[in-house]
Amino acid sequence: EKKEKGKGGGGDEKKDKPTLVDVMVATLQPVINVVEDNGTIIPGESTELRPEVSGRLTYLNVPEGKSVAQGTILARINSADLEAQIQRTKVQLETATKTEERLKQLLDVNGINQSDYDVALNTVNTLKADLAYTQTLIDKTVVRAPFTGTIGLRQVSPGAYVSPTSILATMQQLGKMKIDFTLPEENSDLIRIGSVVKVKMEGRDTTIRRATVIALEPQANRLTRNLMVRALLDDARVNPGAFAKVIISSGNNKKAIMIPTNAIIPDDRDNQVILVKEGKATFVNV
Repeated sequence: EKKEKGKGGGGDEKKDKPTLVDVMVATLQPVINVVEDNGTIIPGESTELRPEVSGRLTYLNVPEGKSVAQGTILARINSADLEAQIQRTKVQLETATKTEERLKQLLDVNGINQSDYDVALNTVNTLKADLAYTQTLIDKTVVRAPFTGTIGLRQVSPGAYVSPTSILATMQQLGKMKIDFTLPEENSDLIRIGSVVKVKMEGRDTTIRRATVIALEPQANRLTRNLMVRALLDDARVNPGAFAKVIISSGNNKKAIMIPTNAIIPDDRDNQVILVKEGKATFVNV
């Protein structure tokens, strides 16, 4: 502060104090552009356990919340009538086989016509086909685990009458979790099979996880113009159905001059900053 003595009255005159401001040196810095999309966690495999035929449940083994191996029998439907049909066909097949063997011996010595033997042979083949068909029907009365996974909540009780529309339980494979997310068509060049994206879970666990893209929907949605993308999570400790943020890097790292947001002065048309050069401050549009 500088004081000068006036000629007339001898009073002091104060000059205005200069405004104190913060100044930063603006330099080029690397800038990484990213795209954020919403995603949903899905299990590696998921299915609803349903019977193939209608009938009464005679056996039910659905361990809720526990893991079962592929091929484990989870339920059986009453197949007593089919079992009886199997036994009947076996008896008929045994008799038909003996008849065919005797006729074959007679045919070898020209004791019968070829047509008579062909009828006996056709009967044997028909009964074998009936046996295989009935066994297929019996196999349909058994519900097995289609893959190794975790059983959900049981929806039926033993002895209940079920049909192919009945859901016994759900089953999910939790070992390999996936994430489905949508990507705007304009950003489709950022993703390809094998690309690695970052996944951020919502909630308490904000750990950044990695996921590898394994499939892309070849056709964009006609309404949203978005592409569906599926990626395999590296860390499977998440619940299916959870919401997540997918962070995709543009891969085009550029250098730009970065300035604090509060240094920008909004104008009617443009934004301005104060640029200091050689001790002088000027307003510059940015």
